[in-house]
Amino acid sequence: MGEAIRSYQDLRVWQEAMNLAEAGYRVTKNFPREELYGMTSQIRRASASIPANIAEGYGRKNRKEYIQFLYVAQGSLKELETHLLLSIRVQLAPPDRFSTILSQCESVGKLLRALIRSLENRV
Repeated sequence: MGEAIRSYQDLRVWQEAMNLAEAGYRVTKNFPREELYGMTSQIRRASASIPANIAEGYGRKNRKEYIQFLYVAQGSLKELETHLLLSIRVQLAPPDRFSTILSQCESVGKLLRALIRSLENRV
């Protein structure tokens, strides 16, 4: 079994979400300057929102609130995926630049769903 969870920073889903947020910043680094307040800002905001909501939910008093914040994180993840897919469509960067971050999105989504399921199934 893994280490005991002493804070949200010990959660694998939070750690992976932080890696995803970092990737969100990196993937937009070479976007056109005119996208600074457009897609660059949207991708960075959505990607940073995922680990932030996981952390905020962890700090809440009860499980119901925690689960609600995890659903918000899941919503931000879907928003991020949509912005990334649109960035490919409008050719803000070569499609191969997005393959890693899209895989990370899938991985974080699986971890989020698993955590939500485990919290919802606790009595």
